Amino acid sequence: MKRPIRIGTRDSALALWQANKVAKLLEKYNQSNVLHPVKSEGDLNLVQPIYQMGISGVFTRGLDAALLREEIDIAVHSMKDVPTALAEGLEIVAVLERGATEDVIVKSPTSGETLVATGSLRRKAQWLRRNPNHTITGLRGNVQTRLNKVNTNPWLGGIFALAGLERLEIKDLEIEVLDWMLPAPAQGAVVVVAKSGRTDLKEVLALINHSNTALEAQLEREFLRQLEGGCSSPIGAIAKVNGEEVVFKGGLFSLDGSKAITIEKRTTRSNAVSDITLWVDEVLKSGGKEILRELKDGKDS
Repeated sequence: MKRPIRIGTRDSALALWQANKVAKLLEKYNQSNVLHPVKSEGDLNLVQPIYQMGISGVFTRGLDAALLREEIDIAVHSMKDVPTALAEGLEIVAVLERGATEDVIVKSPTSGETLVATGSLRRKAQWLRRNPNHTITGLRGNVQTRLNKVNTNPWLGGIFALAGLERLEIKDLEIEVLDWMLPAPAQGAVVVVAKSGRTDLKEVLALINHSNTALEAQLEREFLRQLEGGCSSPIGAIAKVNGEEVVFKGGLFSLDGSKAITIEKRTTRSNAVSDITLWVDEVLKSGGKEILRELKDGKDS
């Protein structure tokens, strides 16, 4: 594009890191750009849990509207925050090479023994599955806000995405990598969204697209979509693409972690998308329907 690309982003430190990453990649291809920070509903409301603010989109709706009004050209998001069904008239135009996918627990200096903080139902369910005698307390806010809460409360710790801590270069934390915990679909991936039909943008954004990450995120998000899940559902998934081979792990959990349906599959790159439907069907037939019914009913019997 001859004129600068207007990059829409939330104004948190992590979101700005992600937007600046896109900007620097575009500059390598001599594409000028300018950042347009905005606040999202999720950033403005730090009290109400995400799962009570609507199924999805609390971090993306403001930027979606700006795209559709053509106030910005592209929006940059943490891909795990993006609904599996994009707003009508929008499409994904690039996915950056993925960062760390793991969750970690950041230990509190006050060293509480059984109280763990997270605002994620997925993390809550999996933590309680391994630690049924522990108690989960809510945790909202940007990364630094949440870290401050961990440092000043009598908790065992708080659960974070490793990618965010690494990107913000936050040091001197006592962390434990939770390599047993299934991450959120597309965790660690950064996505670029634009208004549909912007062929001028597609051409330049294709230069920064990472095809393996894009496929991994597509598979994980399709698993989530077919299970009818959103950010309010305790569903985890991780795909690893290595050449022509794809390894996929997915799981659906009851809110208290007492029930879990998990799968681990291997397939080929060419068959992976169609295989997701088979794997989702296996999860549903193995008890997943019952878990989903309980989730919809707001029960966890």
